Amino acid sequence: MPRRPAPKFSPKDLTKGQLRKLNALKKSLGDEIAVKAFGEWYDKAGRSDGPGDDKNAALITEALQSLVQKSGLRIPRGGYVLRRGRGRVIVERPGGAD
Repeated sequence: MPRRPAPKFSPKDLTKGQLRKLNALKKSLGDEIAVKAFGEWYDKAGRSDGPGDDKNAALITEALQSLVQKSGLRIPRGGYVLRRGRGRVIVERPGGAD
C-alpha cells in the first residue's frame, strides 16, 4: 500500500473557518481526497497572517478623499455611521442624533 503524501499544511496553524472547511470536506469526500483537495485550495488561496483588506473601507476612503482635499471635510474623532437612504448614503455621528 503506497504512503499517503504529507499535507502541505499543519492543522494547528489553520483558522477556525479553514478547519471547518477541512472537516466538511472530510465528511463529504473522505479523508484522503479531502486533504488533497484542501491542500490545493490552501495553496491557491494563500496564507494571510492578519485580516485581509476591507473592500468597503477602501471604497469609502476613495470616495471621501477628494472631498477631504477640496473642501476640508472633517470626519469626527468618534467615527461615523453610514446608512442607506432613498438613493443616497447618509453619514452621521454615532448615537443617531437627528
